Amino acid sequence: MSTGFLWHEKYMWHDTGSGATPDVEPDEHFENADTKRRMKNLLDLSGLTDQLVRLDPRMATEDELRRFHTDDYINSIRELSDHLGGMAGPGTPFGKGSYEIAKLAAGGTIVATEAVLSGQVNNSYALVRPPGHHAERDLGRGFCIFGNVALAAMHARDIWQIERIATIDWDVHHGNGTQQAFYDDPNVLTISIHQDGLFPKDSGTVEERGANNGQNYNINIPLPAGSGHGAYSTAIERVVVPAVQSFRPQLILVPCGFDASVYDPLGRMLLTSESYRELTKMLLALANATCDGKIVFSHEGGYSKRYVPFCGLATIEALSGIRTEITDQAGRDDLPGQELAPHQEAIINEIAQSLP
Repeated sequence: MSTGFLWHEKYMWHDTGSGATPDVEPDEHFENADTKRRMKNLLDLSGLTDQLVRLDPRMATEDELRRFHTDDYINSIRELSDHLGGMAGPGTPFGKGSYEIAKLAAGGTIVATEAVLSGQVNNSYALVRPPGHHAERDLGRGFCIFGNVALAAMHARDIWQIERIATIDWDVHHGNGTQQAFYDDPNVLTISIHQDGLFPKDSGTVEERGANNGQNYNINIPLPAGSGHGAYSTAIERVVVPAVQSFRPQLILVPCGFDASVYDPLGRMLLTSESYRELTKMLLALANATCDGKIVFSHEGGYSKRYVPFCGLATIEALSGIRTEITDQAGRDDLPGQELAPHQEAIINEIAQSLP
């Protein structure tokens, strides 16, 4: 098995500022370079990077961005970036030059997808920044500027003639942007597992099932705060697996956030690095069963500098089938709440029973 790994130093140059408000002392923004750089450094230290296939990103073209985003939005980001930066939308600041870096993130996810579709690698991981799954057609949200995974899916469809694509988003926040991109599209199955009601507010409910021809091709799995490995693995087993097997995709894309971890400051879930290892194995088995293993992970959230690196390492170890000598000394697989709880199971079963 060969696993592609995509990274570029420029991703770390995306400047989100201090995150200060008039009432808060300036500090670093939650979405800063450190978690991604520390993850890359741990991959290097473990020796895993050298055993992966290096993939080099390119910038997405404006025509590629227009597959999802409006001209006015693209032009606004470019003009602000050419000066001193600005806001792509609520809570989504960026600095000078971030337009090009955001295009590099979108283009990087496209490159990682093409590497899998061409057979260059079996699967791939794109460690890109800024993230993308909250970006809407004409609005940046939740630290996201362009819809990296949505744009990669559209590219796979338009250029590679891939007819059926599934996206499985396990970031702790709802993948509203990816949902919007394909809400009325029966050829893209969008699934989001997230903390109920966290972000965006009033987004990601069970009732959001798609519209028109896309009805029942959007599935939200809003888990209650405090969900751990048992809830996530059960959600994948009882909802994600049967839905994807029925859909029979030719490609699976994973907006991959590590903010459902036990140590994340922006979520209240309990996953550990071992959880991500086992969940990745589940998705890999699903990809092997449905689309010849064609699966691409694109990095999204995750805000614990200490813990994101271990979650990322475990995920890519599972993708590649290579186990390094690095051990996670901070994992809390023994933490109460890791087992599936009755109230969590009731929600998952309700969603499973509603599948067509």
